[in-house]
Amino acid sequence: MEICIFARHRKIKICKNQFETAPSKRFCASQNNWFHGYKLYGVCSINGIFHSLDITKAEVHDVHFLKNIKQQISDCVLLGDRGYLSQSIQLDLFQTVNIKLETPKRANQKDYKPQPYIFRKSRKRIETLFSQLCEQFRIRNNYAKTFEGFKTRILAKITALKLAQYINKFIFDRPINNIKNQTI
Repeated sequence: MEICIFARHRKIKICKNQFETAPSKRFCASQNNWFHGYKLYGVCSINGIFHSLDITKAEVHDVHFLKNIKQQISDCVLLGDRGYLSQSIQLDLFQTVNIKLETPKRANQKDYKPQPYIFRKSRKRIETLFSQLCEQFRIRNNYAKTFEGFKTRILAKITALKLAQYINKFIFDRPINNIKNQTI
């Protein structure tokens, strides 16, 4: 989640009140560019309902998020992207809280085999959820000046998504993630 254009990252003062919450720079492989800001981590169900969220500096590696997840959930299967390929982390999650972490392997790895269809389909649903946050709720456009304001705006947008899901499910009896439908 970008705070500013990367070319301006040395000049800005947005969210730099405290070192612990100051944004940092990181390379985004999926978009093939550098960005200055934060990372948003989300754990959601197969249906696309968020269960927990976390915001870290951009420089924090994805695997470090899994240390926090051990205290929140247990006895389940997590679907992750290729950022969570660490065998030692997967083994630790399984031994401590019985979480099986399923990640697709890279084609050039020794034990490569395609991920089962059900996992690919579920992973696509989760990616669609994040795309909806970006496109319909414009989560990347955030004009906060402090980290508290940034967190508040992110939380407000995710709450709006969850409200749309609730209205679809319990009021109109529609598919939960058709959030572009007219509510009235």
